[in-house]
Formats: sequence, C-alpha cells, structure tokens
Amino acid sequence: MSPFCCWGLPMALLALIVCPGSGEEAFQVYMWPEQQVPEIGGVETTLSKTLLDEQPQWKLYRLSNISEDTVMYCYFTCSGKQVSANASISVYHPPEQVLLKLQPTWVTVGKSFTIECRVQAVAPLENLTLTLLRGKEPLHMQTFGRSTAAPQEAVITHNSTAHKDDGRHNFSCQAELDLRSRGGGIIRRTSEPQVLEIHEPGQDNQMVIIITVVSVLLLLFVSSVLLCFIFGQQWHQRRIGSYGVQAAWSRLRQAYQA
Repeated sequence: MSPFCCWGLPMALLALIVCPGSGEEAFQVYMWPEQQVPEIGGVETTLSKTLLDEQPQWKLYRLSNISEDTVMYCYFTCSGKQVSANASISVYHPPEQVLLKLQPTWVTVGKSFTIECRVQAVAPLENLTLTLLRGKEPLHMQTFGRSTAAPQEAVITHNSTAHKDDGRHNFSCQAELDLRSRGGGIIRRTSEPQVLEIHEPGQDNQMVIIITVVSVLLLLFVSSVLLCFIFGQQWHQRRIGSYGVQAAWSRLRQAYQA
C-alpha cells in the first residue's frame, strides 16, 4: 500500500484506506472532511502538508498556507490496484466591518433619503447577503453574483421615503456570509445603528405662524413707543410756547407802568 499525493491548506486531513489485501477484492479510499471552509490566512502560493500520524490503513495530514479555493486528491495503490479520493477546500474572508450611512440625516415627512451600506474585504462575494433594517423590519435585501475568490468590497444603496414614525426607529445593516453550502456555517455582522431626524410639515407651519405673530407684536410695540415719544414732544413744545407769550406780555406791562 503506497499513498503518493496529498496537499492543501490549514486543516487536518484524514486519508482512510480500506484494503483487504487481495487484488481480487475491491478496496475504498476516503478523505475526511470532504468539504472544509478555512479563513484566508496568508498570501503564500505554495501549499504544504505535514504528516501528523499514520497507521497501516490511514494517514493524518496537517495542511497549511491558505490562499485560494482548491481541490485535493489522494491516490492509493493496494494489491496493484489504484484508487483515488478528493476533498474540496473553499477559503473565505468574513465581513469584519459593516458601515451604514444615511443621507441626509435630517428629512421632512414625505421627502426621500438614501441608505448606503458598505462592507470591506469579504469573500466569497456570492455567499454574502446584505439586509437594510428599520428597527427589526427588513427594508431591502441584496445578494451578489459570482466573482473572484479574492476579498472584495460590497456596497448597496437604497432610496426610501421618510415616514412620520421613522424617527422612532434605528436604521442598521446586517451582513450575512452563508457558508453552509461549502461545509461551513453562517457568519453575521451588524453595523452601528443610525437615527434619522424626522420633521413634519405642520411643525414648520406652526413655527412660521409663531414667528409672524411675534414680529407683528414687536412692530406694534415699537410703533406705540414712537407715537408716544412724538406726542410727548409736541405737548412739551406747546407748553413752552404758551409760557413764552405770557412772559413777554408781563415784561411789556412792566415797561409801560414804569
């Protein structure tokens, strides 16, 4: 029995051979796990293997240097017959940071605003789903097509109309990387919540009315002060003119008498 190839990525790989020892009988080769989803861990291009343990009918390898998706093959020869098995490796990069942006952050009821969600460096992109949330209510969901295995940025933009109760809910974005089809699990990340400031048209009208009333009252007050000042000056001048005539008449009488 002679195994002569096995190589791959940072994981444990068990090659199991069931060989009864006779060339007349069939034997089988197994590799476990058949699917593995390790995280991208480097940029090396050369894959390496380390033999951890072995017995007459199995070998255990440690695979290292993850960089890209690959398929590994193991070939065994038993009693002159060769049989092979394979295992697939899919690398991934989790959505580590999810950023949400509201534009504008201040909006009137009935007007439109934009929600943008951005995830940097995620792979594989076709397994990613981005969901925009208002509170716990999904507003918009988007998946992505097949792309390269290298980590890429994912961005979605959604236009929405402001409602009266939007100001009572937080907006957020959830990134979900579903690796179950590749033998892995589900990785979820959520952005920091954002608040949308809502203004109703009635509030704006009330403010205009209040400003108008205050302006009119201020104008009336200033006008009344000016009128009082003008009438006061006229009354004062009349008083001074009357006293001047009486004084002149007294001086004339005194001069005549003398």
